[in-house]
Amino acid sequence: MLSLKFCSRLHSLPINRKPLVPFSDTTLKSLSNANVVLLLSRLSAASSCTATAMSFQQTQNFSASSNSTSLPIFEDSPLPGLESDLVGYVFGKKKATEMAHLVWKHVVRKGDAVVDATCGNGYDTLAMLKLVADESCTGCVYGLDVQGEALVNTSSLLDETVNQAEKQLVKLLNICHSKIEEVVPKDTFVRLVAFNLGYLPGGDKTVITKSETTLLALEAAERILIQGGLISMVVYVGHPGGRKELETVEAFASRLPVDQWVCCKFQMINRPVAPVLVFLFKR
Repeated sequence: MLSLKFCSRLHSLPINRKPLVPFSDTTLKSLSNANVVLLLSRLSAASSCTATAMSFQQTQNFSASSNSTSLPIFEDSPLPGLESDLVGYVFGKKKATEMAHLVWKHVVRKGDAVVDATCGNGYDTLAMLKLVADESCTGCVYGLDVQGEALVNTSSLLDETVNQAEKQLVKLLNICHSKIEEVVPKDTFVRLVAFNLGYLPGGDKTVITKSETTLLALEAAERILIQGGLISMVVYVGHPGGRKELETVEAFASRLPVDQWVCCKFQMINRPVAPVLVFLFKR
């Protein structure tokens, strides 16, 4: 079961180079068309809204029990492709990281500066590079990680997938994510800051991101993010300290001003150790 919670008022998500459009009503109607029945419950005291997927019905084109990965396409969607992938996430066909990458596409522009605050094995760094790089090879990706192994893995992935001109747009730095402001030049307009919080996949599971440094990193991201930018987090909670880190993220998001930020969380209710997806959009 999937829970979608908005920590601030339910308003809108950005479209790349287009005016903001309502997300709540239109997107939820699209989900309804895909036979996902949603129960909306307003929590006025917290100015929040929870959307919980309650039941799923089979359709001719898509079934939760099917092995097919084909997903419904909503041609009249204000955010083309987003509804299809959201439904895929609801039905367990899409990963949290895939959902994050799709949302980034509606925020990041060619030539932007973006930050991968936790490089890991480099897949987020690569996704960001593809979004910012243009024909003239402008744009910049700042990739941070405290583990040298992660930076080596990221560099190797880039060598395998992009040309050298594109790779030159990536600055890999062996530094803690709490030090973002030390590596991003002053007055740089950052469009996206992304985090994968937990341990390095395939690496030492005892080396993890910490609540204390993550909070500092979020505060720094808040300061450097341009209006219309996004803080994106995939929070892994199945390891010691993971749940505490999620609570730190939620506490940070809940105190952001409602008139300046839209904050939401995607969480699998019946999979307690599944990664939690958090978006903080700066109006």
